[in-house]
Amino acid sequence: MDSRPISLLPSPANLDLDKGKSHCGNSVVVFDPSVLQKQPKIPEAFIWPRCERPHLPEELEVPVVDLEGFLEADAASTSRTAAAIRGACASHGFFQVINHRVDAAALHDALRVAEEFFELPLSTKLRARRRPGSAWGYVGAHADRFASMLPWKETLSFAYDYSGNRDGVVDYITSKLGEEFQPMGRVHQRYCAAMKKLSLSIMELLGISLGVGRDYYREFFDDGSSIMRCNNYPPCQEPELTLGTGPHTDPTALTILHQDQVAGLQVFAEGKWRSVSPIAGALVINIGDTFMALTNGRYKSCLHRAVVNRVRRRRSLAFFVCPQADKVVRPAKELLVGHDGGGGGVPRKYPDFTWAELLEFTQSHYRTDASTLQNFTDRMGMNKDASQMEVF
Repeated sequence: MDSRPISLLPSPANLDLDKGKSHCGNSVVVFDPSVLQKQPKIPEAFIWPRCERPHLPEELEVPVVDLEGFLEADAASTSRTAAAIRGACASHGFFQVINHRVDAAALHDALRVAEEFFELPLSTKLRARRRPGSAWGYVGAHADRFASMLPWKETLSFAYDYSGNRDGVVDYITSKLGEEFQPMGRVHQRYCAAMKKLSLSIMELLGISLGVGRDYYREFFDDGSSIMRCNNYPPCQEPELTLGTGPHTDPTALTILHQDQVAGLQVFAEGKWRSVSPIAGALVINIGDTFMALTNGRYKSCLHRAVVNRVRRRRSLAFFVCPQADKVVRPAKELLVGHDGGGGGVPRKYPDFTWAELLEFTQSHYRTDASTLQNFTDRMGMNKDASQMEVF
């Protein structure tokens, strides 16, 4: 076995992450790109099993959906757009949107201030360090929760409440980093507002595509919240041994991904990993576990991951759309068998749950992967035939 560097420092939270689980101990791996990139090899904690390591995949033909006609209230265009989304979401859950009316300056500025944050000294970034059990804050390589198969990335996450304090993002950023970071907070606040508006428009299209009406999901998420995550994937000296983000599905409802022009996103479709190349000006949309449950499994929450490269840093902004924490996630009756005596639906696949329950499961009990929703369902004790559940 080759000798590999280990980057360990005392952990403020007194965590030792062994075998992918967090419990009491002394130290954690510290992800500091300015140090790690000077080493000839990556630390062993970042090496993934051979079966998970990246390779050169084929391109996935992800529909590029033009929203112009829908946003102009053109009925024929809306019908075509809904059909394209229906086909994508029923197979792999990914599509890209153009002519989405998100201001180009807002997109550019959000990536810019994220890059400026990640270029700060580690000591400054750690002011916003994620606390145990929280979904918000800065973390390098998820090393606060896991000890092996670490991703080659660092992230900054924070909440955006649709109905709360309109300056909530600014307040969070300045409370963690200081008043001098108010401009960064304002840029992210503006970006989140634009993403909320777009997400509700996409919810209308999803409702039309499923036949439950354009207002059904818009109203369901109108008082919701979101998780905003800034991702930084530095160049890696051994990209063939690691991953930027491991295989997972998003436990949230919908993800809007804004990325730079560096490739890295891969989707597991048709039994193999396939790449999704960036398109200038486009935003990537994918279905998450919560929305899959809302559709009773009709729309797919697809396994995806991110890879890294030797030369270029990759940046992305993920806006994860969530319902209100205590709102019950339950499929529309039109999507269930027995509705009005018809047979067009299917039996219940998942129990009722709240977003707060699923979030707590992913933060405290389980490393997200392709089986997150099923394991969450099993944990809730859904052992009987789901078809015997009441149809609401």
